[in-house]
Amino acid sequence: MAKDAAPTLTGSYPIDTGLAEIESDPYGANRYILKVNGVPSSHVDLDDPGYLDFEYMRWMEPIFLEGYPPEDYDGRARKLRVLHLGGGGCSMARWVASRYENARQVVVELDAKLAELVRTNFQVPRAPLVRLRVGDAVQVLPTLSENSRDVVIRDVFAGSTTPRQLTTVGYARHAQRVLDAGGVYILNCGDTADLAGARAEAATLLSVFKHVALIADPPMLKGRRYGNIVFLAGDEPLALGPAFERSLRTAPLPAQLVSGAAVARFAGSAAPIED
Repeated sequence: MAKDAAPTLTGSYPIDTGLAEIESDPYGANRYILKVNGVPSSHVDLDDPGYLDFEYMRWMEPIFLEGYPPEDYDGRARKLRVLHLGGGGCSMARWVASRYENARQVVVELDAKLAELVRTNFQVPRAPLVRLRVGDAVQVLPTLSENSRDVVIRDVFAGSTTPRQLTTVGYARHAQRVLDAGGVYILNCGDTADLAGARAEAATLLSVFKHVALIADPPMLKGRRYGNIVFLAGDEPLALGPAFERSLRTAPLPAQLVSGAAVARFAGSAAPIED
């Protein structure tokens, strides 16, 4: 998309679930903010798919780069396989495509008109590199093949919260089944200052996976505000070495890693979310 196309790109668009808006980012040329029903959903840089603006997405970068070094994926015999539950503006899918040659990605998006709007305007690579699948993430994940993905990202919101059906023990087990050996389940959890939802998600993941960690900025972990917590879960040790933690500390919004026994302490007395 050429830079002079901005006036026709921005605007309001009716979608199946309400209204989408594309706004120009005043701090960057050819950068746009996608809002869905008034809530910021995604940020896209059309000149640089490797640029991520949302902090929680920046915290996901080292999960990929440390756990799945791009040099280990030649794009021929070995392709990174990523499933995105929740589409939005496909910011993470564009980022993965820019880092991993010939990666194979599927983005599940409930809203067909939103998926078409994003495909048309945001330079999302075409299938088979990125396949946009219209459907309900609750229903799609259980239908996928066992051991078929290296990474599964859950980033689904209805307003400011994730639908309960995507937070249960049963849903986590479906993610576990779909992941291949060494795979990681990445979840974006939005929560209020009381952290009740995040603690329940932690308890849920601990009941299913052998290894669980979480990332958030310190004020969020201290219960001072609403914000995002990124969870990581897998059945093999997570790649959380010094380089991983350093990248979090030096992020524009520095983040804290909670791993090992500290995750159980974070969960406290919260019970897993049952189906």
